[in-house]
Amino acid sequence: MKTLIKIVLFGAALLWLCGWAFDNTIKYVQASELDFQFGNPAFSGNGYGTHVLSVDQLQHQRKKDQEDKAKSAASAALRAENNTTIAKFVKNVESRIYANLSKQLVDNMFGTSCDSETTTCATSGTADVEGSTIYWVKDATTGNITLTITDTTGTVSTMTVPVGDFVF
Repeated sequence: MKTLIKIVLFGAALLWLCGWAFDNTIKYVQASELDFQFGNPAFSGNGYGTHVLSVDQLQHQRKKDQEDKAKSAASAALRAENNTTIAKFVKNVESRIYANLSKQLVDNMFGTSCDSETTTCATSGTADVEGSTIYWVKDATTGNITLTITDTTGTVSTMTVPVGDFVF
């Protein structure tokens, strides 16, 4: 322990002597006044308006991103649900049923499936499809068939088809 103290004292004396020999001037140290300021504008007030806008924009963007992600996930789930084999089958069956119903309606309108016993054809008809009413009437004097479709909201669409003008 005594040896360690001797080495430290000898080193300090040597450094002092070397420093005195090379630089015999006295140095003065000056320091400025300590001035503390917060770096965050929320505390300092400098640039606070910009800080608040930035934070608000970040929050708004994060909320919008979360909403977009939720919409995207819901859309993907709906696509996956509609893309199952059973969903495709049901859609195909519905399509064929509606095609068959529309064929029967057209056959009745144009007289291709008249009653064989009385040899008379219907001149009007009504069908209800999912709450919409389809009404058709055949005018023998003008040779036109008028098709009127009233949907569930009450909107009426009318179509007039000339019977004798079609040649296939």
